[in-house]
Amino acid sequence: MTFSERTLSTLALIAVGLSALAFLLAFTAAARGRRNVEPGAPITLDPALRGVLDSQQGHLKRLEGAIRSLNATGKRQAEQIATTVRHVALLRYDAFEDVGGRLSFSCALLDDHGTGVVLTSINGRHETRVYAKPIEQGRSGYNLSAEEVEAIRRATMVASEAVSTG
Repeated sequence: MTFSERTLSTLALIAVGLSALAFLLAFTAAARGRRNVEPGAPITLDPALRGVLDSQQGHLKRLEGAIRSLNATGKRQAEQIATTVRHVALLRYDAFEDVGGRLSFSCALLDDHGTGVVLTSINGRHETRVYAKPIEQGRSGYNLSAEEVEAIRRATMVASEAVSTG
């Protein structure tokens, strides 16, 4: 059974509160019992109170383990998400003056590090050519057209806006 981080936090706060209440009860009982006990004698806990305290200690240990597990899972997921394609920009244009309709395009598909691919389709009157160029940190080892550079810039802008608002 898994709980959300908020639920686990609430459970942990309840467990801490119950532990504090149990401690207060133990302290009160010990203070009442001291009247009949000689000074310097060890304080003994009622068996029922000891059971409550031991139970709370077990609950706290389980909650701590669950919180550690959730934290580790969250970190792993954040690392995986950073390497997925999340930033996309599409730029449509007319590659040639005699061909209209803005059927040519460059599309940048990038992760959070600016790594991915830019796909370009050049549509002419009699043929269409498609190019794919790898991108590493917003740059490519291949010559990029102005449209490809613009698509990468737009996708990178989307990435930086997501970081600033996230």
